[in-house]
Amino acid sequence: MSTRRTFVLVDGENIDATLGNSVLGRRPAPEERPRWERITDFAERIWGQPVTGLFFLNASTGSLPTSFVQALLAMNYRPVPLSGSADEKVVDVGIQRTLSALLAHEDADVLLASHDADFAQHLGELIGGERRVGLLGFREFTSSQLTSLGVPMFDLEDDIKAFNLPLPRVRIIPLAEFDPEYFLR
Repeated sequence: MSTRRTFVLVDGENIDATLGNSVLGRRPAPEERPRWERITDFAERIWGQPVTGLFFLNASTGSLPTSFVQALLAMNYRPVPLSGSADEKVVDVGIQRTLSALLAHEDADVLLASHDADFAQHLGELIGGERRVGLLGFREFTSSQLTSLGVPMFDLEDDIKAFNLPLPRVRIIPLAEFDPEYFLR
């Protein structure tokens, strides 16, 4: 195994909000949520090195979703429960600080699971040299500020297969990938 490793930084609030508001139009049921272990498994496969999954949580209410935290731990994620005042975007600030800290870790590659433009500057600073940087999310909802960085984008449903059920998404299909059978079901 390589001495390098990949850090997967998950903006859980953003992924869940995009799934609920933009894809489903309602709060996702448990069986409609991503299988988080598939994301770290995918990250390990694509770059062939160990993965550390960091899952950022807003714990400003003073409590943690205990069963979810236990599930994350069982999937080898490191929960990062952050708290702050009501006007602070604690998850965003935590991820931004982590991206900045990763600048000093030249042997670390980064995959960011978010659609949020707030990370474009910090992620952009990591590009260059030997470091690999990528995005995880739904292509059609990822901020153009992130996609304009020119890093690989891995779709949670199409590339990673992170869902047990097909999602009701409408997205542009490259003609080379078009399968009419999908629409004839």
